[in-house]
Amino acid sequence: MGNVGQQMIVFSMVMIFLLTPSFALMNTTDSRVLDGSIGTQIIHVNAFRGMVSIRDNNVLSEWDGIVDYKNALLAIKLFSKMACVLAKMDQAAFPTLEDIIRALDQQVLKQYSSTHGLTYTVLPSRVKNLAQYGMPIKDMCRAVPTYFVQQQKEGMALAIDPDSCFKIQLLSFMGLAICGEIPGL
Repeated sequence: MGNVGQQMIVFSMVMIFLLTPSFALMNTTDSRVLDGSIGTQIIHVNAFRGMVSIRDNNVLSEWDGIVDYKNALLAIKLFSKMACVLAKMDQAAFPTLEDIIRALDQQVLKQYSSTHGLTYTVLPSRVKNLAQYGMPIKDMCRAVPTYFVQQQKEGMALAIDPDSCFKIQLLSFMGLAICGEIPGL
């Protein structure tokens, strides 16, 4: 073995020695992808991106959703309305990403109560540039109009016509109601 070969081996060993502590400090759960299904819902969790994608195949209320924890966004595509809605997510009201991962890992979603829910009302303003909210949301809402929705303060939801609401169950953690008329439909 020549001088160059020996230098490469020494360099490689030094690099391994220097990088090994870095690898030990990496949190492998941060890059984890987890798939599962609960009832009619198919769930895909990407912990590294801080995203949960949900597909609910219930024939009475089919919808897709993205919960983007890093940007505190909630996007829902309502198939019966042929529209998407986009909301700022109240992270204090939503289950944490860790709660969802733990529940899917252990398949114990049933232990979480769905005693609380949130109500959103559709705003007349249509989202002009979906790309600013990330490719997953842009791809999900690409072919349909997208509207902002605003979370109602507790006690204010009484003034909303319940017949105008589209109700969904976010896993078994909570119920959501998207209320109001979607403009143009």
